[in-house]
This record gives sequence, C-alpha cells and structure tokens, in this order.
Amino acid sequence: MNSQQFLAEFGHIANAPGGISQLKDLILHLAVSGDLVASESPVDALPLLAAIDHQKREHTEKKKVVRKQSSISRAAVRAPSHWAVCRLGDLALTITGGGTPSKSQPAYWGGNIPWVSVKDMKELKFLDDSEDHITEEGLNNSSSSLIPPGRVIVCTRMGLGKIAINRVALAINQDLKALELPKEVDADFFLILYKTREVKGTGTTVAGIKQDQLLALPAVLPPLDEQIRIVAKVDELMALCCTLETQHRARLKLQNNLRQSTLQAVANAASPHELQTSWTRLVEIFEQLFHAPEDVDEFLAELKNMAVRGLLSLPSTSPSPVDRVVADCDSLREQYIASGLMRRQKLISVADSDVVYPEHWAIAPFDKTAVVIGGVTKGRNLRGRDVVTCPYLSVANVQRGFFKLSALKTIQIGKEELNKYLVKEGDLLVTEGGDWDKVGRTAIWPGGLENCIHQNHVFKARVPSLSLLNEWVELVFNSGVGRDYFAGASKQTTNLASINMTQLRSFPMPIPPLDEQRAVLATLEVLTDKAVVWREQLERKQRLASSLSGATVAAFTGIAIEEQEDPMKAPQTELIAPLRLGTVPDIKAQAPLATILVRHDGEMSAKDLWQRFGGEIDAFYAQLKTEVAHGWILEPAPAEMRENLADAGSV
Repeated sequence: MNSQQFLAEFGHIANAPGGISQLKDLILHLAVSGDLVASESPVDALPLLAAIDHQKREHTEKKKVVRKQSSISRAAVRAPSHWAVCRLGDLALTITGGGTPSKSQPAYWGGNIPWVSVKDMKELKFLDDSEDHITEEGLNNSSSSLIPPGRVIVCTRMGLGKIAINRVALAINQDLKALELPKEVDADFFLILYKTREVKGTGTTVAGIKQDQLLALPAVLPPLDEQIRIVAKVDELMALCCTLETQHRARLKLQNNLRQSTLQAVANAASPHELQTSWTRLVEIFEQLFHAPEDVDEFLAELKNMAVRGLLSLPSTSPSPVDRVVADCDSLREQYIASGLMRRQKLISVADSDVVYPEHWAIAPFDKTAVVIGGVTKGRNLRGRDVVTCPYLSVANVQRGFFKLSALKTIQIGKEELNKYLVKEGDLLVTEGGDWDKVGRTAIWPGGLENCIHQNHVFKARVPSLSLLNEWVELVFNSGVGRDYFAGASKQTTNLASINMTQLRSFPMPIPPLDEQRAVLATLEVLTDKAVVWREQLERKQRLASSLSGATVAAFTGIAIEEQEDPMKAPQTELIAPLRLGTVPDIKAQAPLATILVRHDGEMSAKDLWQRFGGEIDAFYAQLKTEVAHGWILEPAPAEMRENLADAGSV
C-alpha cells in the first residue's frame, strides 16, 4: 500500500478530531496485521521461533532467559498464514530488571552511569541519556544492572506502553525492564508490535503489569525481510502523517488570519461605504472562517469586544445621555441614603483606561451610572432579631449572562434588612471573586424568585436611568474590555482573585447614545444567532467525522473508540411555535427555563430561550422536557412541532 492508496482509503480520518493520532494508530495495527506490505513469495516464519528457542537454551545468562511461553491459538491474532503466532516472551532472549541505589548514600549518585526511570521514557525512539546518574559504587550496591546498548526498555509501572531502545550502556530502576532481542527480530519491528499490544495494568495506587503478564501478551513474527519492509513502510506513512499534520496547522493558521483580517476590516472601516463593504465580505465568507466550535467561541468573544468599542454600528447623530444617566443615578442614591438603605460614600474617580471609544461617547465611573450595594455576610449572630429565611445568590450562581439556580441555598437575615439585600428584576449581579478569569462575571436578574437576596461576594448594581440599558452594561462587563479591567484590578493569589467595591465603582463605563446602544445590541444578536447555528453545524460535523473515523479504525484494529452517550434519548424536535410559561415554579424548583420566560413576559422562541440558557443543546432539550412535564412550560401543540432527526442540533 503506497501513500496515495493509503490516503484514498483512509484520508478522511485525518480531518476528524484527533484524526492524525488515530491514523498513526491505524498504521501500526495494519503493519502488524499484514495489511500494509504485500508478500509475493511468502516464507514460513515458524523456523525463526525455533532458532530463537535454540539461542535461549544456549544462552550464558540462564537466570535472565525468558522461558518458553504457552501456545496461543492462531484465531486469537490477526496475521497472514505464513507469519508465526506466538507470545511476546517468545521474541525475547532475556529480561533484566532494575533497582534504585540508596538515596541516603551521596556516594552512589552523581556519577557517569545514566540511571533511567519512567520520567526519562518520553516519546523518543532512542535513549541516549537520563536525568539522573549513578556511580559504579551505586550500581554495585543496588539491584540494578548495567544494560548493554541495543536492548529494548519497557515500562511495567506507571508509564505502561512506553518503549525505547538504549544506544548507550545504562542502568534502569525497578519500574522498567530491559529485553534482549535475537537477530531474528528486528528491533524497530518489535517497537511497532509492542505499541499495538494492549498493555493494561492493575493496582489500587499505581497501575502496573506483572512480568508474566507482559511476556504472555499475544504477538506475531513475520519473516525478517518482511519485518524490515514493514518498518520502512511504517516510516514512510508516519512521515506522511507528519506532513498532513503540518498542512493542517498551516490551514488553521491561514483560517485564523482570514478571520482576524476580516474582523479587522470591519473594525477599521473609516466610512459608511467601507463598513458596508467589509460587512458584506464578512457575511459572504462567514462559513469559511471556522474549523472547530472553539473558533466560533473566539469569534463571538471578539464580536463582543468590537461591539463595546462601537465597531458594529454606524455612529449616532444623538449626543451621549451621560448627564441624564448621572442625574438619575444621583437621585436614586439620595433616596437610598434617606431611607437608610446605604450610607453616603466617598466620591469615586474614574479608573485609567487605554481603551479607545468613539469620540461622541462619554465615559463615566460606574458609580455615576449605577448604585452598587454589597451583599449579606454569612455566619452573623441574629439572636433576638426578627428573621426571615431567603434564597440567596452566591458566586457559583452568577455566570456570564445567565444564572445557575440548581444549587440555590437559603440564609436567615433580619426582616428590616430585606429591602437592602433584595434582588429585583433588572438588577445586575457582579461576582467579587473566584478563579482569576471569572472575576466580574455579570448577569441581569430575571426575577421570578420571591425574597431572593445576594451574598457579600456578589455585588448588586441597580441602573435607574432608562438612557443606559442593563443589557449594555452586562455586555461591557462580560466583554474582553471588562474582563481585562477586572483581571488587572483584582487582588490575585494562587488561582484565585477578587475585586473590591471601590474597583467596581471606578470602572470606566462607556455611554453611547441610547439609539446606538440598541443598534449595537441588535447587530450583535443577529451575528450571534448566525454564529450559534454554525457552531451547531461544526459540532455535528465533528461528531460525524469522529464516528466515521472511529468505525474505520475499529474495523481494522478491533479497538472501539469510546463515544459519549447521548443524554437525550427522546427524539429531537424543531420547535416552530414560541415556548410559553405555564405554572410559575416555586422558588426552590430547579426551573431555569421557566425563570427566563418569567423575565420575558412568559413567551420566547426556542432558539432565544436556548441561547439565554447557556448550556449544550442536549442539556437544553432535557431541561425543557423536565419543565414541560412539571407544567412550568406549556407543551407546544403538535402542529407547532416537527421531527428534526436529520438536523438534531438545531432549535
């Protein structure tokens, strides 16, 4: 089988997720099954086994000689009829173990003898050195031995399946074995054969394989000249795989460059005509910009960044409503101070920012656009106070643009505090801390839960002005602009970060004209819808490619590729009618979809509901099925639903 024949037969595997790796595995299995190199004049290989057995009987190191293994049925191994079928131990003359000199004896370490352990067994074919070295005294005072060059070193503990040939004399530790091969077994062929064996370990702490189990693994032995031709063909096809891998990386790089340059053209448009031209170009080549679902995620993130910087719409002729926004915020703050909900705070100046916004926009500290209030602290002494039990939002509940309410907990607070901590529909919830990339996560509260409050690690921000949209603020905080600010301002420890209220209040909030806010959000929604649909298609293509490549590999190797079980057993459907709210769920009910519907007047298209849900499509359908069963969402009429088995990922 030459390279062209191989590509014609199996080239589709290379384009599947993880396809190159599967292709390499397939090459190895085809090699040791006799399907890679044709033999025009087959020669019986059984005499080779007899010759190896004779060498074992004549070997001088009797204690290391591998004993004859039990016979194996030819039906247990796939191989041409002229190949010898045997066990791995039948192909090795001797096996040598290793050991570790005492670590408490400095004289044993730091010498000139390489001492190989599992950490030295990387993906390299040859062993020429090691991280640790021992002295001759250390070698003589341990159970290790000096292994001559040309032996095959295999792992029997931890790094099972790893194998290499030593080109220098060395010592090994107790997790390795050294095999001496006879001249009848080509070392390179043995490496190929070993890599296709299922070396499975056992053990409660560290998996390992016993020596007898290792030597009893099924094996095959072709004639020596055929072994050499197989090795040459494997090398040729492995080089082809490396070329395919290089080409694949080059394609991805070109695709990434195309995506970035296309977005940059939109961002840098200097006139309405240029914007229209670059926008048309973006729409025309949209499907060429992505290779994997992750590309769509990166694209959406960049779209948000562009939206926040005013690059997704034409400039408005209206002025920024900053004065109205500030006046409305000041008015609400004075009301809160007068009613005792908050104390007067020190004036805040806007934080420095190098983000460039359109000239007709205004910038104000977030404190001038919203009233920010901290949440309730857990573990307070409420003895003697009139209390009320409330569900509360923690950092885990607040995601970027949505809420996870399945693990909502409750807390007791004084009844007189309820108005201060109460979360109302439209409030912005902003996380104080967590992993460094999760600080400042923001979502708009949809309402629907009675007496819901927020914990002190979640800030509540209330924007009173109708001239500044909550959706705009949410977009800004969740974009790269917001994430970069919060990451830079946060106090960071090992894997954790946090911001304080002052840093949140100082955030430089861009305030476009109201009509421009709406235009940007509308444009972003259109592009997001298109990108989400394309992401679904990419996911389906990847699943199909993985299934096809997995089936091909399994057919030739007998090794099935594990696939994730579809969590949604019911037939997928495409909903034509909007989804409508049924019975409003109890505050403790796990009903995220119904909660979203409550916020949107009880009705929404399935696609919009799924996007706001924020989960995978199968998880959405499963959750929808649950909430329909509880009556929280009305079941769509039969005429408003159709089977969509051919396109099960769309909504």
